[in-house]
This record gives sequence, C-alpha cells and structure tokens, in this order.
Amino acid sequence: MYICSVFLHTSVNKITVYPIWLKLKTTVLFPVLMLASGAMQGQSLPVVKPSKAGMDVRRLSYADEAIMQSIRNGEIPGAVLAVVRRNKIAYLKAYGNKQVYPDTVPMSVHTVFDLASVSKSVSTAISAMILLERGKLRLSDPVAMYIPGFRPWTDTTGRARSIRIIELMTHTSGLPPYASVEELGQMYDLPNPQGLLGHICDVQRNSEPGTVFDYSCLNFITLQHIIQNISGMSLQEFARRHIFMPLKMTHTDYNPSGETLAWAAPTKRQADGTVLTGRVHDPLANVANGGVSGNAGVFSNAEDLATLAAMLLNGGEINGVRILAPLTVQAMRTVPKGFEKFGRSPGWDVFSAYAKDGDLFDVSAYGHTGYTGTSITIDPETGTAVILLTNRVHPDDKGGVTRLRDIVANVVAAAVVKN
Repeated sequence: MYICSVFLHTSVNKITVYPIWLKLKTTVLFPVLMLASGAMQGQSLPVVKPSKAGMDVRRLSYADEAIMQSIRNGEIPGAVLAVVRRNKIAYLKAYGNKQVYPDTVPMSVHTVFDLASVSKSVSTAISAMILLERGKLRLSDPVAMYIPGFRPWTDTTGRARSIRIIELMTHTSGLPPYASVEELGQMYDLPNPQGLLGHICDVQRNSEPGTVFDYSCLNFITLQHIIQNISGMSLQEFARRHIFMPLKMTHTDYNPSGETLAWAAPTKRQADGTVLTGRVHDPLANVANGGVSGNAGVFSNAEDLATLAAMLLNGGEINGVRILAPLTVQAMRTVPKGFEKFGRSPGWDVFSAYAKDGDLFDVSAYGHTGYTGTSITIDPETGTAVILLTNRVHPDDKGGVTRLRDIVANVVAAAVVKN
C-alpha cells in the first residue's frame, strides 16, 4: 500500500517536487500512521491502491500533472486531492505549499482548509435534513413558521407569497445574494447574529419565490436560524453532535482550535501583514456571525470529507453509523419537481451554472464548491467522490480553480475502469 505526499519547494526561477512514498502493509497502516501523526486518529476509511478500488493509477496521475501545472501558473499555492470509491480512499495526495507568505510551508494530506460555501452542503443542509427526518420541519414549510417576523415577498399590488424552506435550499427564495458588512457595522456592534437575521427578515426581496435562481448566502444563514430555533442548539453544536462526531471527523469544526487549528492553511493576507488563519474568510460569516454561520465557516481536511462523501455514497451510513436514511440522501441529490430549470437540489448543486463536476460523470452527479478553492463532487452512478481542496485565496485572493475542478473531475472519471 502506498501513500504519496508531493511537497513543492519554490524559488524565483525553480519549482522542485519532492515525492515521499510510504510503503506499508495493510495490516499495519493505521497503527503506523497514528504514531506518525495524530491527524489520522479520526480516519475511518482505509487507504488502498487505486486498483483495489477499480481505478487505473496511470490515468489518475494525469490529475497530478494538471494540479502541478496550476501551481506553476500561480493559480494556487498547493492542493490536496482525495478520491473515494467503494468506501475506500483510492487516491490521497498533497501538492505544493499550504502557505507561501510570510514563510513557505509544504502542503500535507492532513492540512485543514476553510471550506467556505462547501459548508452549506456538508453542515447546514445535512443538519436541516436530519431535522426533517425527525418530523421537525418540512421543505414546504414557510420560513415565518420558525422565524417570526420574516416577511414574505410582495408585488406592487400587495400580493404576497411566503418564502419556503425548499426555496432557501435551492437558492430560489428571492433573497439578495449578500449583505454589506460595512453597513451592518454602522447599525450594530459586530458580531451580531441576531442583527444580521433582522436585516434578512426585512431586506427587499429581489424576485418572487420559486421563479429565479439567485445564489445567496442569506438563504443558508436563514436556514441556520431555523435549525437553531428548532433544536435549541447552535449550528456548530448540532453539526458536531449529529454529523462530525458520529463520523469521527475529528478535524472538522467551526472556529477550529487545538490540533485542527495547528493544521489549518492560512488564507488571505490582512492589512496589517498577518494572514488569516483558523478564522473563516467569508466576511459575513467571520465579522457578522462570529465564525459560526450557515453559509460558511466549516474547516475540514480531505480525510474527514472522504468519510462524509462515503457516507452519502453508501445511502447515509458508513462503518455502522447512520447519519441519514437512504431516501433522505436520494432527496438531497435530486432536483425537486418544479425546480428542474434551476438545477439545484436541497443543499447541493446538480447541474446549475455553478456545477463543476466535469464532462464524464453521470448526470446524477452532485456537489458543491467554495470560494476559497474547495470542492466536492459525488457520483452515485460509479460510486465515486472527488475532493479537491486548494487554497486559491492565499495570499492575495488572486488565484483561480474553476477550470482545474472540471479537469480533475474528468481525469478521475476516466480512471474508473471497473464497476
């Protein structure tokens, strides 16, 4: 069994790649790695050769070339790629550096990333669906049932229509995409989650619910408050108890601390010359919501996300731990009736313009992307998941991974050679 970590050292005119191969017997893989690094303690998926998961390692190596080219182009400082198949990690590699300012630090497969909007799917949406399973909400329920004072959409004649939970989760609510942190700061001392919610309750709706797809962070901040009002817990505590801890995702959390913080990749350089590390990059989540936010704020690594992806591929259960029912998982990856033209399922992207799952995976593939350069793609047809974590906002928010996501997805899909 082999694991490769590709370290990249950069200088003015040279890029050097250092592959470090660890050859381990299957029977001793986990004890050896646990001794080597505490970051492996929560891993619940075995790491195997690609061939053991029906994949062609030679074909997968094209992903290495694409990622390294992106690094050479200055699009990203580094990346981690994990490929999941058959409840196993078939490919796990680190590339380049997790930090290039003020010092250069090599990337590791254990690096913890600011997931940005991937948080919407892996935390907020799954939390909402857990409450749905328990009879606490319906997707067709109006938001005002759970948030008093949340005003409906009205037209110029006074005709009103309530915004429903399903419209929050498919970005068809009519809420604006974002809110100005500067304007919120003029009205409230920040962070102020209730002040932000008050703004969302009253802000002008841009379109009639269910008629226009307009990707909005305000949708999932609203959903956060629904989850919290129903459960009596913060979103952080609910996700910990019902998703992260049961799955042993020990390096996944909001506002990371301890070892998780120590593994975190820094994001953007600040005005004072420091780099933001362990604090969510998104301004609404960080400044207005104090780091715990329905739209962003989760930090995680490739190994933890691989476990979550395997759970979804396995119908909501992994290693004897059930997070969701099979029909719930199916509902989460299916565009609801009446929403076909938008391409969004409850909390995930199936085929909207934002989808970045390449050209080869089945039409049933779904996933999500994050502003910081993170993404997850899940293909139920082949039982494959692609987790690509980059740090494109470091250090100056000038990188780009839009094309790379599709290329890597294509390479992984083409590497599936056995059912």
